[in-house]
Amino acid sequence: MVNMGVGKALDDPKYLESAANDIMVITGQKPAVRKAKKAVASFKLKAGDPIGLVVTLRGKRMWAFFEKLVNIVLPRLRDFHGVSRESFDGSGNYTLGIAEHTVFPEIDPNKVDRIKGLEVTLVTAAQTDSEGLKLLEELGMPFEKDG
Repeated sequence: MVNMGVGKALDDPKYLESAANDIMVITGQKPAVRKAKKAVASFKLKAGDPIGLVVTLRGKRMWAFFEKLVNIVLPRLRDFHGVSRESFDGSGNYTLGIAEHTVFPEIDPNKVDRIKGLEVTLVTAAQTDSEGLKLLEELGMPFEKDG
């Protein structure tokens, strides 16, 4: 799953469109818009306001995205020494935050109006975090070295 928060769309209506286009270019799939369930006055948020975009990848698109993430995107991150082993959720799923969407090769940094962060969740069939870690290691996920 690939998620992107779009809370800035409340102030800038074009932000949602721009973010949706970026996520579509990155994943090859149109994102679903997630809307606020409750109003939160301190965030100037009304129920029904768009707050996120999500894409669930399966099959060939999922494997192509994973391959690109591991072999192209992660090595392009500044000061990259591997991903943390601590980001499992207790059920074998792994979540990784990427601060700048411009590390994806499909995004031209010269045409970006605003840098956006996104989150990638790798949902596995593993039952435990240790099973999930072993599975992702076997698939080539570059985890940081111990010590």
